[in-house]
Amino acid sequence: MDEVSMYEAVTSRDARFDGEFFFAVTTTGIYCRPSCPAVTPKRGNVRFYPTAAAAQGNGFRACRRCRPDAVPGSADWNARADVVGRAMRMIGDGIVDREGVPGLAARLGYSTRQVQRQLTGELGAGPVALARAQRAHTARVLLQTTGLPVTEIAFASGFASVRQFNDTIRQIYARTPSLLRAESGTKTAGTGAGPALAAGIPLRLAYRGAYAARQVFDLLASEAVPRVEEMTGEPGARTYRRTLRLPYGTGIAAVDEAPHSGWLEARVHLTDLRDLTTAVQRLRRLFDLDADPYAVDERLAADPALAPLVAARPGLRSPGAADPDEFAVRALVGREAAVGLIEAYGKVLDQPCGALTHVFPEPGALTGAEDPALRALATALADGDVRLDPGADRDEAERALRALPGITARTAGLIRMRALGDPDVAPDGEGDEPVTAGWRPWRSYAVRHRWTP
Repeated sequence: MDEVSMYEAVTSRDARFDGEFFFAVTTTGIYCRPSCPAVTPKRGNVRFYPTAAAAQGNGFRACRRCRPDAVPGSADWNARADVVGRAMRMIGDGIVDREGVPGLAARLGYSTRQVQRQLTGELGAGPVALARAQRAHTARVLLQTTGLPVTEIAFASGFASVRQFNDTIRQIYARTPSLLRAESGTKTAGTGAGPALAAGIPLRLAYRGAYAARQVFDLLASEAVPRVEEMTGEPGARTYRRTLRLPYGTGIAAVDEAPHSGWLEARVHLTDLRDLTTAVQRLRRLFDLDADPYAVDERLAADPALAPLVAARPGLRSPGAADPDEFAVRALVGREAAVGLIEAYGKVLDQPCGALTHVFPEPGALTGAEDPALRALATALADGDVRLDPGADRDEAERALRALPGITARTAGLIRMRALGDPDVAPDGEGDEPVTAGWRPWRSYAVRHRWTP
């Protein structure tokens, strides 16, 4: 989009572009999402930025009315396979917080200088600034939904020091952490861990456009593996719950089916709060919350064979996976065998929660499995010969998967679609290339329409 088109989107308060770009107002010093309900500023006072971090880096603070830091992520990061797209997916998963910029660069196969130059050149902000913006959002969520002491929140959000935390919050929100908490109305300040944390951290998982929740929850219900997943309630009011293996500990997430106006209600219980950012990103990938249903439905509706399906279920998503390695194993062995693997190799939760008692076994625990195909896959995942993390090269991962015994082209394609979150995959056997070419770059969504009853 050029700046004329972006200003038109701002003038019409077009929510389709929330997260795709941000605009800042020089006279007020704030930045907003395109759909901000405030009075539209004069064109001469507006600046446009591709990311919230870029706006923050230019001295603008977040609008308290439209909360631009809470918008869905750009669908572009999932669609793109280049270094910028891969870097954005890894930053979202918390790699910079855990391993620093050198760790991010090493995973991408570039020097830190190259990564810095490419991200800054295209996004107006480097990896540190992008991670910093994400930390600030995590901190705001913890400040406004829990009664944790500010010092604990600072480190749980990924900040290296309390001073860095305080300075960042003041810059981005123009408020001290204490005042930001007091304005939330949660009345959790000074209450220790508080009831909010005991009941799980409440979250609003934002999405754009229509969201076909029933179909997503139907799929998750059909795939649910006991002990690590469960679906409760009746259709239309179901809750999906599952355990999570995270970098610093384990977690339990619950997501409600009933959609609100632009978000899904969720709660997460974590053994280590430093995992909050990673847990949220994995839920977003699982529920495909950063998709652009406007672009997807427009493209697929142009196919006469798909048009009736698109019209019948607007906003159909292509769900991903909460744990890519887990999904790869389950895609290979099937649901029933996965139950046996959990019982034999799964990690028992320190505090089971109802029917959720285990975390799915990590690849290293399965390298001694009797099934040679499973053993080969688990070894490749554990050794890093097959990478399925958010920043993995999708073409390279698929080639490595196909080289393993027992992995068919269709299974490799399914893993690429779900575990790697590729929006443009047609697993082998799902249509000839001349047919599916018209679905690009959203073939995964076309396949999901064909597979959904």
